[in-house]
Order: sequence, then structure tokens, then C-alpha cells
Amino acid sequence: MTIPQTVRSTDGVELALHDFGGEGPVLFVCHATGFCAGPYRPMAARLLDRYHVVALDFRGHGDSTAPESGDFDWEGMIDDVLAVADVLGRPVFGFGHSMGGAAVLGAERRSPGTFRSAFVFEPIVIPAEFVNHAPQPNPLAESARRRRPTFPSRPDALARYASRPPLGVFRSDALAAYVDGGFADTPGGEVTLKCLPEVEAAVFDATGKPTPQHLSEVKVPVTLAIGHRDPGPGPAEFGRIAAPFLPDGTLLDCPTLGHFGPFQDPDLVADEIITAFASVEV
Repeated sequence: MTIPQTVRSTDGVELALHDFGGEGPVLFVCHATGFCAGPYRPMAARLLDRYHVVALDFRGHGDSTAPESGDFDWEGMIDDVLAVADVLGRPVFGFGHSMGGAAVLGAERRSPGTFRSAFVFEPIVIPAEFVNHAPQPNPLAESARRRRPTFPSRPDALARYASRPPLGVFRSDALAAYVDGGFADTPGGEVTLKCLPEVEAAVFDATGKPTPQHLSEVKVPVTLAIGHRDPGPGPAEFGRIAAPFLPDGTLLDCPTLGHFGPFQDPDLVADEIITAFASVEV
């Protein structure tokens, strides 16, 4: 199967696709806010004997363009997933991490039959009581706005990230893949984040995040994995609330991992994906 390098989505977006190779049915990888396809390469490497792994860069991330309207509502992320699924040929296996997990679930809800089965790691599914309270500043958005966007070189960025949280928990190859794919060269010889801090903050602040009640419309088998390493409330606690709403859902506890589990231990997450999908492949 030949995978195109780009796919058109809504709002003038041109999506970048990354073909990681492999044999077997397609496994479509959808990344977390602020990241891109690159840091999932180590996880994908363990899956290539069983799956043809393809990943996208969401709008405004990696090598994909930003929406012409400047609106990063998460319904647009779902548009991106569906645009790629159309090209890959539905149904496919789906993996989504954080925002990517929410988009995978949202795509199946909006367009049933997009996925054969899905594995989502700490998807952003917000309980209604958190959605409905009076608006408060989003600490993730505020943190994103403070991110340093430019470094003298990729080795400088890599050294800084490796030495401190939160990216310091990444396995070295996943962190190197993020720095390699997540930065662009500048005319002045420096490197700058492809997903700019203001874009990452806009995504965190955007509307359209699913609630647990939305998941009752997702009928395919879904494994919802959560870690235990991060303080709450957060995606792990929200995942525990959300999982029972899935008609064919399984909650998977990963006690050694945090929210960045696919980057902390790519092999462990890949093995759990293989186990989760094994019964669906028959």
C-alpha cells in the first residue's frame, strides 16, 4: 500500500503523513498535543512485524499546516483523523495518545466503522462537572505559552529536555526522535519548535473535548490505558471515569507509566497494543 505524504483536511489544512513501514493491517497513530509523529517511532518499531504503521501530524503540529481560520477546536482534530482514514481505507486499527486518543474516539463516534479497534492511552475525556464549571485559566495552556521555542541546535534542545521534567522521563530514542522531528531549522542557524507555544496553548484552550457520555456511541472494541505516575486530577483519573461508558471497553492499568507512557516505555505500550488487538485480528 502506498501512503501519500500529505492529505487535505478541513479549514485549508494540509496534513503530513509518516509511513513507518511494516507488514499487515494498517495501524494509524495519532499523537498528543504539542508533539508530532516522530517520537512514536520507537513504539512503532516493535509493531512492524504485525502492522503497517502510519502516523499523522495534526493541524498546526509537525509538518502539517495550521487551519486558515486559526480555530483549533477539537472537532477539527476529528476532521484530520477522518481525512486520513479515508485515504488509508476504513476500517483500520487506531492508536491515540492524549489528544490523539480523544480524536480517535471522536472519529469513531462521528463516523462508525472508521476503526476495527482502538487503543487509547490516557485520552483527554473531560468529565461533565469539569466542563460545566465557570471558566478558569488552563494551567497546561499557561505552561505551553512559557515554553522556550528556539535553541542554538538540536543537541542543545536534546540536552535541555533530557535534564529536566517533564520530557526527561522519555526513553532516549523517543526523546531524540521528538527533537529530530519536532524542530525546524531557522535561516539564522538555530532550531525552533514546529508546534509553536501559542499554537500548543490554543489547542489546550480549545473547545470540542469529549465527555464520558459521548463514549457510549463508540461501539468498537476499545482498550483505554492509564498510568499511575502523575498527580491528579488529570487524564488517568478521567480515564477511569470514562472507561465504563464504552460499550466494548477495557480499562488497562499501567502502574509504571505516567501520561507520557508511550515515550517512557515504548516497548511496553507496543506489547499491550499487540495483546489488545490480537483477538480482533481473527
